[in-house]
Amino acid sequence: MTGPAKILVVDDTPANVKLLVDLLGAKGYATVAASSGEEALVRIGVQPPDLVLLDIMMPGLSGYDVCRRIRADPATALLPVVLCTSLDPKQERINGIEAGADDFIPKPINQQELFARVKSLLRIKALQDEVKAQAAQLAEWNLKLEDRVREQVAQMERLSRLKNFFSPALAEAIVGGGADDPLKSHRREITVVFLDLRGFTAFTETADPEEVMQVLRDFHAAMGPLIQAHEGTIERFTGDGIMVFFNDPVVVDDPAPRAVRMALQMQQRTAELAAGWKKRGYDLKLGIGIAMGFATIGAIGFEGRIDYGAIGNVTNLAARLCGEAAGGEILVAPRVAAALDGSGLSVEPAGEFQLKGLARPISVARVVAAG
Repeated sequence: MTGPAKILVVDDTPANVKLLVDLLGAKGYATVAASSGEEALVRIGVQPPDLVLLDIMMPGLSGYDVCRRIRADPATALLPVVLCTSLDPKQERINGIEAGADDFIPKPINQQELFARVKSLLRIKALQDEVKAQAAQLAEWNLKLEDRVREQVAQMERLSRLKNFFSPALAEAIVGGGADDPLKSHRREITVVFLDLRGFTAFTETADPEEVMQVLRDFHAAMGPLIQAHEGTIERFTGDGIMVFFNDPVVVDDPAPRAVRMALQMQQRTAELAAGWKKRGYDLKLGIGIAMGFATIGAIGFEGRIDYGAIGNVTNLAARLCGEAAGGEILVAPRVAAALDGSGLSVEPAGEFQLKGLARPISVARVVAAG
């Protein structure tokens, strides 16, 4: 409690009230007086005291009646009540306990006994108040915890939905927020991987649409986990083609080696799929091109549909290399080949290529499959 304890003195005899008020006031307590049981209940209802000194024998509501009503109200059920009387102490003590009193003082009042009992009950009241305050604080913490749990569940649901459209890394960056908006246009050096199936156009000309869709489902289902395992960002699907880039939105130390390792695993997995396709008469193989350079990256689209895209010469170069790659082949631009030094990955010269959109031929390397 803050400030001096507040004590309500209830007695229909003014002299008794004055005596108790003076004695308690001299000890530093704040006192309020009531001359009847009815007045006492009104004062308690307006502003509950910390303790009630209650005379038993009063016209109208007796001290017992007042005590019972105090105990019946949940708001004051624990309010300390001390009954005062000049009647038979033994019998009145029993009646007082039955009415719900906490203590009993006989009249005439013994000052030392009065102060001792008041001090004891106020100490109990202070402990009760502390427990109530802690319970209220705990309830507040529980509400905050529930809010946080709800917020985290909602965030997980948003993240789950976003992962259907964006890479897991980008989805987590969007939901997590932070200092930078991951969808805002920005410039960064990335490694771009373009891949598509050789023989797919001829296949679609003779196959049923259901067969085409099943092949694409199998292909995408095989490539998707490899992209996620290497922390690549899927830029887009174009039928049998996929564009993936590395080093954005999650920055990695080894974007070029990581992209090449992913490409090698993709070739291996596609070869396994191709064995099954071959049995059904489909001759499909995977060609891959990889380039490295700066691009502008960010959200592309409109309010109803947003993609996360990269724009720059590096994406065109990767696409051109993919177009030149034979089935089962991985072609890389010079910067990618240079970035593989010390990575344990091997390349060999593939020759000079005059690629569409480039003024001069470039020296292209071919990734050598790990033995």
